[in-house]
Amino acid sequence: MSNAFRLGGDLPVNRLGFGAMRLPSRQGIGGPARDPQSGRAVLRRAVELGVNHIDTADFYASAGGAVRANTLIREALHPYPADLVIATKVGPVFGPGGLSHGAPADMRGFVEANLDGLGVDRLDLVYLRVGAMGPPRGTSIAASFEALAALREEGLIRHLGISNVDGAHLAEARAIAPVAAVQNQFHAARRDDMDVLTACEEAGIAFVPFFPLGGGREPDDARLAKVAARHGAGPARIGLAWLLASSPVTLAIPGSGSLAHLEDNMAAAGITLTQEDLADLA
Repeated sequence: MSNAFRLGGDLPVNRLGFGAMRLPSRQGIGGPARDPQSGRAVLRRAVELGVNHIDTADFYASAGGAVRANTLIREALHPYPADLVIATKVGPVFGPGGLSHGAPADMRGFVEANLDGLGVDRLDLVYLRVGAMGPPRGTSIAASFEALAALREEGLIRHLGISNVDGAHLAEARAIAPVAAVQNQFHAARRDDMDVLTACEEAGIAFVPFFPLGGGREPDDARLAKVAARHGAGPARIGLAWLLASSPVTLAIPGSGSLAHLEDNMAAAGITLTQEDLADLA
């Protein structure tokens, strides 16, 4: 199993990366603020451990925006290592009324907020994130993706991705501009989007599961527990190893605000699943 992948065909990244959502708050978006110093320490340690692909968003923030993931990334790592790839996502708006989504005309403002927050002139990868916890089936994403494609032509974005989508959305987006990555909810205990993964593999598109360990709830899966016991590891570590073994285009972005949890997640890169393991996890 290769530990590297060329994102968009030209950005080499290690397949085990880092997700920044839980850096501002243990409860995710809009929760009580975490200590920013801890977040910066986690980011620096992640890079020391070989992470060169960080997934973030301007809306990854604690309550009231007191602590923001993009700010932590800039404070901890800028000027950025030459090989560091930072992916972000745009579309969702979190307000007093809950989750809503921006219009195509809002895409420029979303992109500029990420540029400013991260302190860069061009974003490596920008996902259009749509829907809530599942793909908005039957809904077109073309107008917003076209707006992002125009910003890519301006040079503000290097590569485009889409998130929380189905196969029809992927085909719709690819007819507009190249798609470098798809980010959907997917983990060992939730494999609903295997068809999207297959389509990505056939096209050489990165498949980047969000909630790779169940979204803060470790997957309760007897298959993982069985294989974990065989390796003397926790189920989470086996879950990440399974994601990496599931396809050569799969990238894992587990996130944590804890140094100990980060170290445990990164150890998944050293696990080689046997054919017996893979059969038990099938």
